Amino acid sequence: MNLLRELLFPLIAVVVAFLIGGILILLIGDNPLQAYGLLFGSAFSWPVGVGYTLFYATPLIFTGLAVLVAFRCGLLNIGAEGQLYMAAFATAWVGITFANVSSWLLIPLCFIAAILGGGFWGAIPGVLKARFGSHEVINTIMLNFIAVALLSYFTQYHYKTPGDPIMQTVPIGEAAHIARLGKFIPGLPEFIPLNLAFVLALICCGLVYLFLWRTKWGYELRATGTNPTAAEYGGISVRKQIIVAMTISGALAGMVGVNEVLGYRYRYYDGFSDNYGFTGIAVALLGRNHPVGVIISALLFAILQRGGIPVDAFTEHVTKDIVQVLQGTIILFVAAEAFFRGPFAKFGLLKRSTV
Repeated sequence: MNLLRELLFPLIAVVVAFLIGGILILLIGDNPLQAYGLLFGSAFSWPVGVGYTLFYATPLIFTGLAVLVAFRCGLLNIGAEGQLYMAAFATAWVGITFANVSSWLLIPLCFIAAILGGGFWGAIPGVLKARFGSHEVINTIMLNFIAVALLSYFTQYHYKTPGDPIMQTVPIGEAAHIARLGKFIPGLPEFIPLNLAFVLALICCGLVYLFLWRTKWGYELRATGTNPTAAEYGGISVRKQIIVAMTISGALAGMVGVNEVLGYRYRYYDGFSDNYGFTGIAVALLGRNHPVGVIISALLFAILQRGGIPVDAFTEHVTKDIVQVLQGTIILFVAAEAFFRGPFAKFGLLKRSTV
């Protein structure tokens, strides 16, 4: 019941955002019902629309979970973008270096590379925060730039096919490929890149929930985020929790590399992320920092991303930029929750978060 109450305000924010978007569409001379019909019709059409919507949601679930874990410890991880890039490159490096190894060994090695790559890049700002008090927001932002520039260098000068005009590595070994869901779901074409990483993302949601709300370690992490002074007085090592939270956060962001490298492009592609790390912040915020909410909000953002294409193509004046307008408006209303919470609380609809 508490979770449903907490999801009420994000739902209101989404509805208001679509109302404002409809007014804007009307003002520029198009029919809002037609535009929204194209947006949702494309996202929910079977099998292509649904397949691509779930595919777009996969990296957002991972990054939303990454930001969620850091939030629960009182940290703001702005570095999921750099962490997922580092993990994707590490995954591709293992897939290239050990291309002749059996898939039974190579795929687990690639999974480990993704986890370790993202976890290591997330642990750096965690250690700097815990040991030296350096703010994680500044550190993670700077590490984003370092990761992207460093991996661009390695791709360009060490792992790119000579003469290839595209900034991408050579392909990984075929043994590292993970199956697309079209192999298992009747009617879903295999050209749609939706793959087993989506199932893995849902499993990660369950694991994050169990860790945070059903284990001693998760309780200590949440206690640190709620009141670090009281947590330390109760015998919890705040420094340890900061490092643990940022490492887990980075590892979750790193799972984007599994989806991108093992299930989609089968190589590291420079600039592959569509701001997944930054959108993950909005996903976690809209999802109330709860795994169930992250799934729902990731699907919403994926619907907007998929549906923006036909809106751009089949309306006279509206472009796919309406997607950014809707996303920004949703985030704005969710961020301004404190302003609206008072009036709603009078009617018993909203209370302070307890999830």
